[in-house]
Amino acid sequence: MKQVTATGQTVEEAVESALAQLNTSKEQTSIDIIDEGKKGIFGIFGSRPAVVKVTVTMNPIDEAKKFLHHVCEQMGAPVEIEVQHDGRQVYFILTGEKIALLIGKRGQTLNSLQYLTQLVMNRLSKEYVTVILDAENYRSRRSETLIQLAQRLAQKAIETGKEVSLEPMPSYERKVIHTALADNNRVKTSSDGTEPHRFVVISPLGK
Repeated sequence: MKQVTATGQTVEEAVESALAQLNTSKEQTSIDIIDEGKKGIFGIFGSRPAVVKVTVTMNPIDEAKKFLHHVCEQMGAPVEIEVQHDGRQVYFILTGEKIALLIGKRGQTLNSLQYLTQLVMNRLSKEYVTVILDAENYRSRRSETLIQLAQRLAQKAIETGKEVSLEPMPSYERKVIHTALADNNRVKTSSDGTEPHRFVVISPLGK
């Protein structure tokens, strides 16, 4: 859980400072007053700042699930969610009658949901985690498509002698491209742009 120790002229100011640092609200935290502080003479001499420790008490996974349930219901596609862990990767497996609506064209809707869910998770998580949303085994099928795309575009880069830029992808998909071409000694791959619009560039290495 995230926590910070903050100071202020009063306990309330110290609490407000801590909440701002955590980007959260009182309802989502527990507050420990370490020192109530002291005003001092004329509010200056002998004064001592108030000190508080504020801890986020919400469970990141529960909040991420709650977020997903809410968004999917608002989209008219309620889901059931299964959670799986693999180190610092957290998988949310979605099932429902209108799952195609949540996947979207080339997975764009699913990727957007994944990005937003990751923001929710890491706002509350003590350690940085990677969130992966999957539905109807889409990620596995998408990986196969990306590997074929990587090989085809690498050949294009080799034949034309020019760099080839792919469409923006989440880090999970960019990694598939990098891995697929790691052993190809005629091209190199790199990522460019800023999240959530980073993309892979395939560059020919020459003959």
